[in-house]
Amino acid sequence: MKTPQPSHPLPDGDVLYRALIDRDSRFDGLFVAAVKTTGIFCRPTCRARKPNPENVEFFAAPRDALLHGYRPCKICSPMGLPDEVPDWLQPLLDEVHAQPERRLTDRMLRDRGIEPDRIRRWFQKHHGMTFHAYCRALRLGLAFGRIREGDDVGPSAFGAGYDSLSGFTESFQKTIGFTPGESRDRQVVRVARITTPLGPMLAGATEDGLCLLEFADRRMLETQLTRLRKHLAAEVIPGQSDILSAIASQLAEYFAGERRTFDMPLVTPGTEFQQRVWEKLRTIPYGETRSYQQQAEAVGQPSAVRAVARANGDNRIAIAIPCHRVIGKNGKLTGYGGGLWRKEYLLNLERSASS
Repeated sequence: MKTPQPSHPLPDGDVLYRALIDRDSRFDGLFVAAVKTTGIFCRPTCRARKPNPENVEFFAAPRDALLHGYRPCKICSPMGLPDEVPDWLQPLLDEVHAQPERRLTDRMLRDRGIEPDRIRRWFQKHHGMTFHAYCRALRLGLAFGRIREGDDVGPSAFGAGYDSLSGFTESFQKTIGFTPGESRDRQVVRVARITTPLGPMLAGATEDGLCLLEFADRRMLETQLTRLRKHLAAEVIPGQSDILSAIASQLAEYFAGERRTFDMPLVTPGTEFQQRVWEKLRTIPYGETRSYQQQAEAVGQPSAVRAVARANGDNRIAIAIPCHRVIGKNGKLTGYGGGLWRKEYLLNLERSASS
């Protein structure tokens, strides 16, 4: 039986109203805005006319607005998750992921009843690139994997759907950041967005394991990606892998209250001290918390509370390495890169499932 998801706490009302006025997509999925004068609730990105602040109230989830008598907006359809793949697109994505080497032209898209401009707009909004750029990255990632496994560059290029070796080399270097011949000494981090009740997360994985899981709106995300490139001598490209599919599935089970631990390999480059801190984080039981002082003692350096807090903040794999379970000595919630309201939600979810 699934555990009901607790409604998450919301940021300050002024922050929410500013997000509504600015149509800030970072908040899509984190709240809905209900207009008292119309009885309708919307996503923060809705293009409908924005209400005056005294006429709007905010809810953490669509169901909360429904229970207060509001109706969903017909323009922005707030009942679905913002990053869900629409029904008209899912079969095409399944085909692309199953056969990434196959090139799809605009004419082929139209033959499937999909307007190229429509799919381009969706990919620009949700992935920051065009559909064709996404497909190209998948093909190049496939070729990279084959070269890493020992295949020659030529067969790898043709197997990825390229007709010209020179065109493949140019596209490979432009997209991935190094030449095909350097692939055996380099890595690629494949990244994908994952929809969660707390907003989209960005997951990244090498061939060895999960190396990134961050909320997409975290300010340090670009810094973390830069550090990964440096630590792993890797480039970051969009793509899919068995590890990314596994973390998406396990996150869904976690948020449903059906999973307490994550059982995939992790890649966590860092200092020896950071490694010890992150390892100790994984020993905090589900549904329980530990103070920063207790965490420092667990690491074996009771006076290094601030250093432990910094290492917690440098954790690149949220939830699976549960830095949200570390709280202040007085029991108050402090220090979470994803926002304290998310930290509160995660702790409430775990306590609810435990009980």
